Amino acid sequence: MRYLPLTPDDRAAMLDTIGASSIDDLFADVPAEARLDGPIAGLPNHASELAVERHMGALARRSRAAGEGPFFLGAGAYRHHVPASVDHLIQRGEFLTAYTPYQPEIAQGTLQMLFEFQSQVARLLGTDVANASMYDGSTACWEAIVMARRITKRAKALLSTGLHPHYRSVARTMAKYTGDVLVDGDPTLEAGTDWAALAGSIDKEVSCVVVQYPDILGRIDDMTKLAEACQAAGALLIAVVTEPVALGLIKSPGEMGADIVVGEGQSLGVGLQFGGPYVGLFACKTKYVRQMPGRLCGETVDANGKRGFVLTLSTREQHIRREKATSNICTNSGLCALAFSIHMTLLGEAGLRQLAAINHGRAKAAAAELAKVPGVSVLNASFFNEFTLLLPTAARPVIHKLAEKDILGGVSLGRLYPDNAGLENGLVVAVTETVTEADISAFAAALKEVLA
Repeated sequence: MRYLPLTPDDRAAMLDTIGASSIDDLFADVPAEARLDGPIAGLPNHASELAVERHMGALARRSRAAGEGPFFLGAGAYRHHVPASVDHLIQRGEFLTAYTPYQPEIAQGTLQMLFEFQSQVARLLGTDVANASMYDGSTACWEAIVMARRITKRAKALLSTGLHPHYRSVARTMAKYTGDVLVDGDPTLEAGTDWAALAGSIDKEVSCVVVQYPDILGRIDDMTKLAEACQAAGALLIAVVTEPVALGLIKSPGEMGADIVVGEGQSLGVGLQFGGPYVGLFACKTKYVRQMPGRLCGETVDANGKRGFVLTLSTREQHIRREKATSNICTNSGLCALAFSIHMTLLGEAGLRQLAAINHGRAKAAAAELAKVPGVSVLNASFFNEFTLLLPTAARPVIHKLAEKDILGGVSLGRLYPDNAGLENGLVVAVTETVTEADISAFAAALKEVLA
């Protein structure tokens, strides 16, 4: 339906008031050669809504949906089963229309949900306190780096080579405008992490060390000694988690001494969603809470002694003086945080641990089957639901050939690191509970055929 609020008589009256004879007179100051004198070349004329729906549907059918066949993509975004009840509940009018609590104490339902979300995230990440969410994992990572700078009054950050390259890219972009010095690099195809080397590189200028757990190659390591090295040097340890389901099975970063833990919550309740919107997780030790970005919801009691919720901290530009703000982040990912919280609640602790066990079990089965393919080996000494295969040839052409066989067989390191030829044979494979035994067998058979 077209929205045309003005009648021809209305338009004529308006033109007469301003002394113009036609609408074209309003564009008299625009040079004639810069004006359109007809339809835009190559752009079709307007069409009916039905015709547009059919056209868009035809375009969509050219794409292959994640659930239409074997799917092994990961590297920061994972396909997990999201119960239908999650989508149903977040579409309730009370939640779907609630944008952000500008008058927070009136929005008790929203505040309680965010309080529960914070409690779940803090427990999952093994920390004292968590905020009401960030935009996504990569921006949460950068916010942690600048938070460490505020706390330590230092400006050099050591980034593990196992940190997701997209997270590193965001940090590099932002550091151009803050003066932070980032020491980083590409990973090497080795079974172990670079955490021991990082521990030996900490000096009195380092504000923080940033590691990913599990890292971009799927490797898992114990960060206890690294945390001790950071503490001894007066630096902070920042842990990045891109697959929160892993924490249902492996020790949390907070338990191993991480000062700030951030990550991406997409795996729980949110879905792939073509790359977004996602939900950033941010948690830390209590002593750093006043330097934490975003907002923090708290529990209290009202004048009648009844339980209630308030916006306890909101150290952002919209609420306090700019020079005192910890961040210019304007809001939080409220609806995605709600989806995360509902999914976590439906699972419960036992359900999350069971889900994590299923993921790891199927990943082990896939790694064992794929390692049987001639010329293929598994890099990782340990992993959760994601591991790196070493192929006898560049991985990108292999992936394209697998796609022709209707198998989305992982993410090539050559795509993530296009300027590093030493990584082009690496293939990162993710295996979640959505992968079946038949999917694994089909992947192994197709890979063997492609490499033959």
